[in-house]
Order: sequence, then structure tokens, then C-alpha cells
Amino acid sequence: MLKTLGTFFRMLRTGWVLVRHDALVPSEYEKAVPWFVGLFGSLSRIFAIRGRADNPGERFANALEQLGPAYIKFGQILSTRGDMLDPVFVKGLSRLKDKVPPFDMKKAEDMLAVEWGVPWQEKLDSLSEPIAAASVAQVHKGRLKSGEEVAVKILRPNIRTAMRRDMDVLHMVAGLAEFFVPDTKRLGPKAFVSTADRAVMLELDLRLEAAAASELSEAAVETGFFKVPEIYWELGGKDVLVTEWIDGKALSDDSILTDPNYKPVEIARKVMQTFLATSFDYGVFHADMHEGNMIAQPDGTLVLIDFGILGRLSPQEQRFHAEILYGFIQRDYLRIAEVHFEAGYVPAHHTIEDFASALRSVGEPIFGRLANDVSMSRVLLQLFEITEIFDMEMQPQLIMLQKTMMQSEGVCRRLDPKFDMWSTAEPIVSSSMRRELGLEGRLGDFLDNMDRARRTLEKLPDATENIAALAQAWANGDVDLSKGVGVPGSPQKPRKSLPFAWAGLGALVTLGGVWAASQL
Repeated sequence: MLKTLGTFFRMLRTGWVLVRHDALVPSEYEKAVPWFVGLFGSLSRIFAIRGRADNPGERFANALEQLGPAYIKFGQILSTRGDMLDPVFVKGLSRLKDKVPPFDMKKAEDMLAVEWGVPWQEKLDSLSEPIAAASVAQVHKGRLKSGEEVAVKILRPNIRTAMRRDMDVLHMVAGLAEFFVPDTKRLGPKAFVSTADRAVMLELDLRLEAAAASELSEAAVETGFFKVPEIYWELGGKDVLVTEWIDGKALSDDSILTDPNYKPVEIARKVMQTFLATSFDYGVFHADMHEGNMIAQPDGTLVLIDFGILGRLSPQEQRFHAEILYGFIQRDYLRIAEVHFEAGYVPAHHTIEDFASALRSVGEPIFGRLANDVSMSRVLLQLFEITEIFDMEMQPQLIMLQKTMMQSEGVCRRLDPKFDMWSTAEPIVSSSMRRELGLEGRLGDFLDNMDRARRTLEKLPDATENIAALAQAWANGDVDLSKGVGVPGSPQKPRKSLPFAWAGLGALVTLGGVWAASQL
């Protein structure tokens, strides 16, 4: 009860911080929202602190920094979508990618001493002030005793407690959203937050990040599309990660667009090919591909960093989504529709033909067109309307894929306004489909089915004995199969308690802020 009350008041604080920064319903966008939301925004600005930044995105970024790391993550995602949001707003948000204020150098040194058991001077020749700081950690440049330059990543102090509190607020908001706005249940906000919660909390153990980097390094070598920095395992721990130092420019650096030593068009192509190849060919991908987590080197090498969030696809999901993208490339809308029905994404009471026609209405206007000729906000709005018409629910297991796809495509658009998604994706997806649907894929399916059959046969003797025992018990009158058989001691489904009646105002304040941000 006390924890719930604490979470509720933190939720109210979220709305208050947004109001104080004039970031709940920014004055610049008051005419773009319904009149009652605009009226609420006007009234809320009575409490806004004067002298805040002129850029509404910068005000929003300031508010998110004050609120905590989970909110900063949200801002990072928004900052990659300059094609969907006001470019001025996005520019104000852009510093959240890698320019969050760092924590004190003394605290960083103390954390290294705790992790290593000795002062950092016994492991390193030098350690710089923070080079870059993000929502959960900051990076220092160091030099080993052997002379190699390294990146030393250190988690923020008390970050796990802060992130846990942020996620508790988001859980409450999601629950209240489903309660007060029943239409949101189809989008599964509670499932969405639960999936994000698990991914974010895994990010707070740098040993797992090192393992993720190591796993993706195999795909890096085999594809040649990107590079992963070398890991110094002996210096790593739960709160510290040490890797090879990478010289180059982060893709968040605006100078990369004009520096003659860099080729942004080629970099954009590598970004998308990296995402597609790792997703569809390996079933594992970097799930936080914003510009601050990618570095371009002058020789054209794309380097991925910060592997705290890793996305995964099952073999079946890999095939389904490769087929969907391949279907769009081939303009085979009927096959795309069939795949959706086979995967269970569309309820069976709809027809494949009707869904294929709806997909055609999305695909044909954008097929073969370059990025600057396509309004992604309009495309996504149309897709959203289609999911509602065909009763499609959010697929929690695909949240990371969908989020990363949007991030990657947004990065590519910034690097290359004429980015051609179709020609970039075609060789990767075609290769994946040849493997999945060709001899290799069919043979793999056959072997998988044989293995499932083997496991079933192994269980058959036990199942036969159980059936025989049940039949004997029935014959002896020990079991009455005409009635439902309850399992003694099984837990009863708990009754759902209603939210506090007085929680409505706080929920609407917070949800209003999130909704307004999504409309910017």
C-alpha cells in the first residue's frame, strides 16, 4: 500500500515537472491539440517557471533529465524521428543521445575502487574526465599499463533504485490508461511496459552488456557491416565495462553530415543493413540504435557501442518478418496478409483478401519512393487505423523489433534525406528468404519436426501410464469425470482491486503529458 502511494505521488510529480518546464502542453503546439487540452495547457502555464528555453524540445529534454533515466530513454526514441515530429522540437531533444550531464568524477573513481578492489591508478596509467554521459552510465577514456587506450563505462550511482521507481510509475500509468481509456487495451500498454521494464533492468548489469557485445561481435565478423569494440573481460564487473577505445565521430555529431572525410549516405546504408542482417539472419540485434550509440570511422567502418538492450527473434519470428518485408519489396500483398494470419497477428474472423487490400493501400503510395518523399507520420497513422479495423493487438515480444526499426530508419533519414529503404533492404531480405525457403531452410524444418517427434515419443510411455491410471481410478469410482476436477491447493485467481477513486486526476495529468508529446 505504501509503495503504491509513493508511486502515485511520483506520478503526480511527473506531471508537475512537465508543467513547470512548459513541456506538458507546450505553448508552441497549443493549436495542434483539442481545445480542452489546449485550455488545460494554458492554465498549466500559470505555474511554469519563467525564463525557460525557447525551444520546446529543449524544455522537454530538461524535464526528462529531471525526471529520471527511464524518461530520458523515451526522449532518445523521440529524438530519432525528425520526419514525424517538428524538426525544431527534435533538435532540442537531440542532446539526450549522449550529452546528459555527467556525475561527479570522485564518485566515478570511488565506484572503480569498489569494483576493482584497488584505486584505479593500479589498473590504469590515466583516466579522463567524462567524455560522454547518457541516461544510465557515463564513459571515460583511459590508458592501460600496457599502453592500449580504452573506454571505461561506469553506471550512474543508485541507478537501479532510480530506474525501478521510474518503471513503477510507468506501470501505474499503463494500468490507469487501460482502466480509464478501454480502447488502449488493444495496444497492450501494460504488456508494453512490462517488456520494456525487463529490457531496461537487464541493461543495468554491465556483465550482461559485455556478453551481448560478444554475441553480436560474431555477426559483425561474418557480415562485415559493422564492428564491435574488443572487451577487456578481466576489468569488467556489474558496474564497470572496459572496452577498446574507438576513434571517430558519433552519428549524433552534426559535423558528420558535412565533413568530407565521412560519407553519410554509405553510413546510412550500413546502419540499415546491420539491423536487417542481425535481425533476420541471426535473430539477435542491438535494440537501442540511436545516433549516440553508433560511431563512424574515417575509413568507413561503422562501430556499434552500448549493448545494454539486446533484441531477440525466434526462428519463426525471423521467417515471418523477413517474409513480410520481402512481400512489400515484391508488392505481394496477398502473401503479406497470409503471413499475418499464419502468425496469428490478425483474428481469424477477418478475411485475408480484405487485409491484403488494406495493406495495398499502405504499400503502393510509398513503394520505390525515397525517404524525403514519404511522410512516415502519415504512414504510421494509416497503419494504426488498419490495426484498429482488423482488431490487431500489440505483440509484446516484437516491441523491441518495432522500436529499433523506427530508430534505425530515423537515423538513416537524418544521414540521407533521400534514403532508399527498398534497395537497401532487398539484398539482405532476399538472401534471408532464399535461405529460409530454399533447400537449407526446408531441411532445417524437417530436422526440427523430427526432433519434436522424437521428444513426443519419449514422453509417450509416461503419458500412457497416466491415462491407464486415470482409467483405473474411474473404473474404481475414485474419480468422477462428469464433473470438473479441481486441483487441491491450487491458488484462486485474485480479484482485481479497483484503482483509488482519487487517482483519476493524477492519471489524466500524466497521460495528458504523454499524449501531448506524441502529438508534437
